[in-house]
Amino acid sequence: MDNNAGRSEGSQDADRKPKRRDMGRSEWSRSMPDKRERNERAEQIKRRKLDNGEEIVAPVYATEFSQEDIESEQRRPKKKVAVLIGYSGTGYKGMQLSTTEKTIEGELFTAFVAAGTISKANAADPKKSSFVRCARTDKGVHAAGNVVSLKMIVEDPDTVQKINEKLSSQIRVWDILVANKSFSSYQMCDSRVYEYLIPSHCFLPPHPSTYLGRRLEEYAEKEGDLEGYKARQEEVATYWDDVDKNVLRPLLESFPENIRKPVEKALHIEDEEDVQEAESAEAEQEAQNAPATEAPSTEKSAEPLSQEEVAFRKQIYEAVKTVKSAYLKARRSYRIPSARLDRIQQALDKYTGTRNFYNYTIRKTFKDPSAKRHIKSFNLNREPIIINGTEWLSLKVHGQSFMMHQIRKMVAMATMVVRCGCDPERIVESYGSSKLAIPKAPGLGLLLERPVFDVYNKRAGDLKKDPIDFSKYEKEMNEFKQREIYDRIFREEEQTHAFASFFNHIDHYAQEEFLYVTSGGVSAAKIAPAPQELEDNKDDGSKPKRKSQRDALAEVEMESEDERGGEEEG
Repeated sequence: MDNNAGRSEGSQDADRKPKRRDMGRSEWSRSMPDKRERNERAEQIKRRKLDNGEEIVAPVYATEFSQEDIESEQRRPKKKVAVLIGYSGTGYKGMQLSTTEKTIEGELFTAFVAAGTISKANAADPKKSSFVRCARTDKGVHAAGNVVSLKMIVEDPDTVQKINEKLSSQIRVWDILVANKSFSSYQMCDSRVYEYLIPSHCFLPPHPSTYLGRRLEEYAEKEGDLEGYKARQEEVATYWDDVDKNVLRPLLESFPENIRKPVEKALHIEDEEDVQEAESAEAEQEAQNAPATEAPSTEKSAEPLSQEEVAFRKQIYEAVKTVKSAYLKARRSYRIPSARLDRIQQALDKYTGTRNFYNYTIRKTFKDPSAKRHIKSFNLNREPIIINGTEWLSLKVHGQSFMMHQIRKMVAMATMVVRCGCDPERIVESYGSSKLAIPKAPGLGLLLERPVFDVYNKRAGDLKKDPIDFSKYEKEMNEFKQREIYDRIFREEEQTHAFASFFNHIDHYAQEEFLYVTSGGVSAAKIAPAPQELEDNKDDGSKPKRKSQRDALAEVEMESEDERGGEEEG
């Protein structure tokens, strides 16, 4: 979600092209190039490529018309407009236009052309229509309300209906408002409101058998904070003991005696290698039984498993799956008490005001002034909703602007603080100069609720223009949110268990990167070594003993999205 696209800090990697520094809005406005000159320059580059015989691949959003069609089209007046939209980001590679990927803006622009609101001469290039977004959303992130501004042909009173007919059900245009000529949905936006939906079981403490679960009590005792730690976990103090007694033990007793110990070990080991071995056992046996038609491997193969060994490993694997399924069912039946809700709000309150959020994004340093952002409010809705047996909480954050991944990292940090019985002041400490590995919570639960245009709306009356007010479309937006956003979030979580997997990976991560949520504080989380130190610090001359901070985050987030773009949220 980017309101400063392409203007973030350069990468630390030497071989990466340096980025332009982050600028404020005034400087950004003054630095904008002449649009006619920019378009002419782009056309010159295109003509040179054609003259050189190079193939020019049109962007996926471009609609190509012949020169004859373009010249014969009747010229119609265009007006600068604000297009109010909503969308479900599932299946899209984010909001921002991409020449090769399916995006929200790409589908919108194609629909504008198909509905006749963009001239044929401008149908292949959104820049010619001064296309600007208010807030960029990442891959898979939703928006109940967002705004794009552009020059558009709006003579037809049925323009909104015609555009919606060209769009998938996941994208809706709420209205098209004529604005003044200088209107920019990015520049005129004062602030943005985001909602994050999260299952309440995410605020359960780590299981005592996990790496993080063991370290919590160890550090509390070591730092003389045991009494305070237990007080902060009072309402969930016996949760895992009760689950182990009522769920785990009866299940283990139902298994054959010879697999109980291996199953218990597979459930509680830190690196989960035994489980991975069990998962691969059947595949190994199939490979051994496959016809020998392929060229033999040059590598030395492992000792073949016997049928009995394969069957034994598979039995363990199935038993582990059964126990994990029971654990998951127990999590989903959790209902959060009022005291836990209080702790969540206390943590969220630590974000309000102007803070240095460099630890909550990527490729920004402590001294980077652009890392300072203002949060107006961050509130928990104390009335949870229950969907298919899972209790969900709604968190809403209102801020002037947000950097890339900032909201998801804020949610993850607050959740880690509460679930680990950490002092909420740790969030305040995260604004300091110590670099912390704060993971980003799943993108699944995030949606842009609406951008806010208070300053523009105050002037709208004098300009004889309609204010940008999403409350006019509240009924349609709520129906859309329920059908296309909320239901998708709930359904996807049921299928993927994204939240449980995310926090499970953090709990089992057997390095110190996330120990800042223990009573040991920031100093308990070892700063990741530099690349050269990692190279020098190898075990058996092959692998480094410690993973880098970046690797730690990648491992727990389990996401393949490329973060090299350096774009920021809106």
